[in-house]
Amino acid sequence: MSEKTTSVQIVLPQHCNGYRKPRLFGGQLMAWIDIVGAVAARRYTHAAVTTACVENLSFLSPAYLNDTVVQEAVVTWTGRTSLEVRVDSYVESLGGERKAINRTYVVYVAIDENDRPTQVPPFIPETDEERAEYEAAVERRKLRTAGR
Repeated sequence: MSEKTTSVQIVLPQHCNGYRKPRLFGGQLMAWIDIVGAVAARRYTHAAVTTACVENLSFLSPAYLNDTVVQEAVVTWTGRTSLEVRVDSYVESLGGERKAINRTYVVYVAIDENDRPTQVPPFIPETDEERAEYEAAVERRKLRTAGR
């Protein structure tokens, strides 16, 4: 798989709703997902990217005020000018244990200096995990394009 890009955030008051036990806004997590995913895509393509699609954003578990949120992004598939990035989000305890709170896939399009799509390097899966991710990405792409 491509090299992982990691982001770490501490959930601060401005990231939370007003419940008795303040929870991280879903929109804030989405913003962090888009940033870490875009960094992974930019590193892979050596180009600017723009977000084209976010797949099935499901919140598995909450993050609360003062939690540490760790995100890992990795390229799973490439087309001619687009690429898919998997972003896994976790809450990390002070002891280092991680609990998954989200997994999503984001599709980016590489763009040149004129904001036109530009070709990306091919992603060639090498491990069984990479091949499984790649094949699943191909199926997700088929579903996306069929729904247009």
